[in-house]
Amino acid sequence: MEAVLLNIQHFCLHDGPGIRSTIFFKGCNLRCHWCANPESISMKVRPELEESLGGRIWKLEEVLHDVLKDKVFYDESGGGVTLSGGEPLLQADFACALCDALHAHGVAVAIETAACVPEQTFMKVFEKLDVAHIDLKHWNDASYRQGTGAGIDLVLSNIRRALAGSIPVFLRIPIIPGFNDSLEDARQFGNVLADVGANAVQLLPFHQFGEKKYEKLALEYSMNGIAQLHDEDVQDYASVLKESGLHVQISG
Repeated sequence: MEAVLLNIQHFCLHDGPGIRSTIFFKGCNLRCHWCANPESISMKVRPELEESLGGRIWKLEEVLHDVLKDKVFYDESGGGVTLSGGEPLLQADFACALCDALHAHGVAVAIETAACVPEQTFMKVFEKLDVAHIDLKHWNDASYRQGTGAGIDLVLSNIRRALAGSIPVFLRIPIIPGFNDSLEDARQFGNVLADVGANAVQLLPFHQFGEKKYEKLALEYSMNGIAQLHDEDVQDYASVLKESGLHVQISG
């Protein structure tokens, strides 16, 4: 079995509990104009680029061999492997097979996803996970469509399914200037999160880590020149969410 990947990053500390290896899948069904990983949008391999930008085809055995080299660190730290992207759920069969193989070696698996896929696809992978991180990019369907190119209904229904499951689920809001960063947005997010049954949320302040990638890929970047947000910039936003009864963590 094969998948199109960008790279595997080792010794990650922010993609789930403990020390982790993060697998970056290539291909995404959303078109977020602030995307920090534009190289991950198309699933097409571009061999003329360095592998971390153009990707390549990996066999399941290759991936397993690569990530198991760090198993001792997973075991000692309570870590594991994180499926990221791109959108790993677009290569769901590979993700499922990899989860099974990792579990056979005693390695826990987390995912970072936008959850904007059909229920059957979402649940097929979700049922094999140990931890899930799900991004909710807006509270309003029209704005979600404007910002990502897709609707919000699938996302919210999959979030409800995830929260009804038995594994830890961390909901995250990427705070994007001019898109979802007003205090009214925070209030509305609080209402939506309460409606889906959430009791906690992580805030991801906007950053410019992907800016240079747009230059390398010769792509237009609509967020060029927009100032990054820092933890102190979203304190009022967090306070509004806390008024909705949510536990709020800022992950800047």
